[in-house]
Amino acid sequence: MEEFQRIILVHYHEIGLKGRNRGVFEKRLQKNLEALLGAFPVVTIHRISGRLLVFLREGTGHDEANACADAILGVPGVARVSCGFKCEREMAIMGQAAVAALTDAGAFESFKVSARRNHTDFEIDSMQMNRDIGEVLCEAFPDKAVKMKDPDITVGVEVVQNAVYVYARSIRGIGGLPVGSSGRVVALLSSGIDSPVALWRMARRGAVPIGVHFSGRPQTADTSEFLVDDIAHVLERTGCIARVYVVPFGDYQREISIGCPPSLRVILYRRLMFKVAEEIARRERAGALVTGESLGQVASQTLENIAATNDAVTLPVLRPLIGSDKLEIIDQAQQLGTFDISSMDAPDCCTLFMPRNPETHAKLDEVREAEAKFPIADWVQALADAAEPHDYRCPAYKPRK
Repeated sequence: MEEFQRIILVHYHEIGLKGRNRGVFEKRLQKNLEALLGAFPVVTIHRISGRLLVFLREGTGHDEANACADAILGVPGVARVSCGFKCEREMAIMGQAAVAALTDAGAFESFKVSARRNHTDFEIDSMQMNRDIGEVLCEAFPDKAVKMKDPDITVGVEVVQNAVYVYARSIRGIGGLPVGSSGRVVALLSSGIDSPVALWRMARRGAVPIGVHFSGRPQTADTSEFLVDDIAHVLERTGCIARVYVVPFGDYQREISIGCPPSLRVILYRRLMFKVAEEIARRERAGALVTGESLGQVASQTLENIAATNDAVTLPVLRPLIGSDKLEIIDQAQQLGTFDISSMDAPDCCTLFMPRNPETHAKLDEVREAEAKFPIADWVQALADAAEPHDYRCPAYKPRK
């Protein structure tokens, strides 16, 4: 059988719904993939009629091609990834390529052929291609059934101007928009389960996420910082995090815990965190803050307390998990690959100087009065200046000068 060059077709859905600026989104996704696939034998990536086409180096094996495809699946903006071959526009050769693609596709019991031609200079129409290539596959796989509705595998055959692309292994991606197509956001990032998922959801909507981690250091060990770094390394595999600022927050929490009513400590901690995150967002020219809050999950996430923390800043505060329950968030963290890291115990600012009975229905006037006793504006500048940046691989991010 003839040796064919391996290709990967990258399909997208939401990008295809864009209007005149669709090309901007396509180019952003293309650049992200080019940067993120550096470890794989990629020759080039082209845009073709509503998809991206990844050409792999000649001689690339089955396992390496599948590993490259699997790496693409988690990149925001990718709706589906299909592995296959490039071949000449001759029916006999196309049939051989279809056999090779179906052989590589894994276990199956039923299949069908879905062919189309993008150029009418190829004289054989799609219906005839379906019949002819289907006949070749039936001879090659006599124990498999042809099933026109809901087959196990669909063999795609796409005839373009100078070549044919044939594929069978096709897997659904995460969809969304390419990172870098929706501006920047600053996300409060702990080592817990929720906030990495919230940050990832914003990346999937095209934002470039910049994390801010409030460490209990020097009042606690710096364990949480190492866990957040591990989480960021998971997220950077698909270009979903650009930078993390680590803010040593423990001494300021101690000052607040000494000088305010115990029930309001958590609210004042969070207001100061929001203000510092907003200052970092200003310096990064980000358009919003992001948190991992879910309504009613803990004492600080009641409607009244959310309003009290929102009052501390002027930037929009996005809460992509606000309507999710814990089991849903855990499930997504497991899929994302951050759950095991987040499940490790680590002392951080969230557990430092916690009151026995935190306020669940804060009154804004009382919160403002308690906060007025502290030099908040000076603290915000000092904490933002002390923030330690750690950069990660995000093709869409360029540090502000």
